[in-house]
Amino acid sequence: MDVLLVGCGRMGGAMARGWQGAHRVLVFDPLAAELPEGAERAGSLDDVEAGGELAVVLAVKPQVFPSIAESLRPLARADALFVSIMAGITLQGLSDALGSGRAVRTMPNTPAAIGQGITAAVAGRDVRMSDFATVNELLGPTGQVVWLDDEAQIDAVTAVSGSGPASYFFRFTEALAKAGTEEGLPPALAMQLARATFTGAAALAGADPAELADLRRQVTSPGGTTAAGLGQMDQTDAIDRLVQSVVEAAAARSRELAG
Repeated sequence: MDVLLVGCGRMGGAMARGWQGAHRVLVFDPLAAELPEGAERAGSLDDVEAGGELAVVLAVKPQVFPSIAESLRPLARADALFVSIMAGITLQGLSDALGSGRAVRTMPNTPAAIGQGITAAVAGRDVRMSDFATVNELLGPTGQVVWLDDEAQIDAVTAVSGSGPASYFFRFTEALAKAGTEEGLPPALAMQLARATFTGAAALAGADPAELADLRRQVTSPGGTTAAGLGQMDQTDAIDRLVQSVVEAAAARSRELAG
């Protein structure tokens, strides 16, 4: 199978590096100064020919898509499989723009750029059984892949994992570092401690199959410092109520963007 990558930014480039040697990879991105090793540059979408099985991975910003959709229609008529990692563009929007229902909508998150992400995928009406394996392979370099039964779930996915790294975990780590500074630590040291704690805890959660509640209890001694801090987070369910409102706001915005 040939793969046409439309947009070779951080995420698209990471995917293309993972395809090296497995597929012929064409890249259309006039702004990309360098391409991943082994990839070929497509000077124009009009010059791309679907000589056999072709997968088109749409990795451009969603506001760019309308300007290139018409040029992709001949590939749709040639029965290409489309895989979108664009936020906010629904399966119906893809189908209307491309004239094809053989499309998969996905929602990755930023750690996917280093192969440590998780991507949710939902299939369009004309996706074939064999396409599921193809999409799993194409998304494999980004990390885990999960399939949704209902496209409506993509808004919740966006709110939890799509927005999660930047909006929640990074922001919490910033707040943790700031609190350390308020307690007398130099700002650089406070940030170093907060970042290392964040990445270390994430690595432990990924390596240890225990429930997160069990991992938390293992380091929470009754009457100790961790218990004192958690007491503030759990007072009147403060942390649960805050996270619920954050996820609700992100999901609502995702629905607005999708129209």
